[in-house]
Amino acid sequence: MDYDQLFSFCNGIAFLTWLLAMIAPFWKWTPKLMVGGTVTILAVLYAFFVFQTFDAEMLEHFGSLDGLLILFSDRGAVLVGWIHYLAFDLMVGYFIISNAKKNGINRWVLIPCLLFTFMLGPVGFLLYLFIRFVKTKVYFLEE
Repeated sequence: MDYDQLFSFCNGIAFLTWLLAMIAPFWKWTPKLMVGGTVTILAVLYAFFVFQTFDAEMLEHFGSLDGLLILFSDRGAVLVGWIHYLAFDLMVGYFIISNAKKNGINRWVLIPCLLFTFMLGPVGFLLYLFIRFVKTKVYFLEE
């Protein structure tokens, strides 16, 4: 599978998972499929390609913006970074769903939060935090 095919595959499974999350966030299989399925597949692919693509000398590039530009001039490195984003955004989506369920937040209110998290990661998370604060008057997470 070449980089373009892998990119399409990862985007496809992430998109289908986000669609499931938006349609049925509180269905018992949604979090299982999100984390136990899609995120795990993405994590395995990430681990495989990060160890195949990166070497110890590349670590120096993480210390500066110019270094990151050099690092991400490689198609394989960009793909690895993209898989990283897909997996972590889905984990944020999982958090939003599980926390909303715990706090009794209506599933219809979650749709924009999840959509924004899918497209703009932190913006969707911020929107969820705002909605949760309005509903619960609590900002910080309980233990």
